[in-house]
Amino acid sequence: MSFAIIQTGGKQYKVKAGEILKIEKIEKSKPHSKIEFKEVLAYGDDKTIELGSPVVTGAKVEADIIKNSKERTILIFKKRRRKNSRRKNGHRQQYSLIKIEKIFSKDGKLISEADKKIQSANNEKKIIEKDK
Repeated sequence: MSFAIIQTGGKQYKVKAGEILKIEKIEKSKPHSKIEFKEVLAYGDDKTIELGSPVVTGAKVEADIIKNSKERTILIFKKRRRKNSRRKNGHRQQYSLIKIEKIFSKDGKLISEADKKIQSANNEKKIIEKDK
């Protein structure tokens, strides 16, 4: 099983082809569009691994954006006792739901590719329904 470690939104993710991830929202991105991650920290399979210092130049990961949305509301409530002082605040973090399509090595050679669209469409529906 081939994998890659990418960096986006200040976080690192270990990804495989065909995997669906929830990452921080990518600005100026529309659903059903392609995106490339050029900050590949490492890639490999069960036997070999290629590490970068800090990134592997030439390696990239291609993904499709499924949707952009917001998380559930997080309530922030602060109270100072006996002072009649309260503050209530809420926050909804934005995210992008992406599907990893292809992983390329530093030579530009295709390492792994996602399965057919039929199977992935069923997985996407399950995840989208689970988020609601």
